Amino acid sequence: MTSKDRAYLRSLATNIDPIFQIGKGGLSDNLIKQVDDALEARELIKITVLENAQENPDEFAAALASKTNSSVVQVMGRKITLYRKKAKESKININV
Repeated sequence: MTSKDRAYLRSLATNIDPIFQIGKGGLSDNLIKQVDDALEARELIKITVLENAQENPDEFAAALASKTNSSVVQVMGRKITLYRKKAKESKININV
């Protein structure tokens, strides 16, 4: 993913709200499955890492990206933005 692609995705992400929260329970198999399903449906999602989480947001972002086969667009503060292109009918056009 190029820096222009990442900038474009960041601009799209400013208008979306986080749909998941990661707390002290960390990354469960259920959460990973839900994130995977959300990426398939939406392509671009935001996740909030709560203060009581045991790891930092960068570590969660890397783990989620590898387990869901997605790309980390940005980690800003305690917010993670992930992107994965849909297999069919993608609405976001970038070269990933």
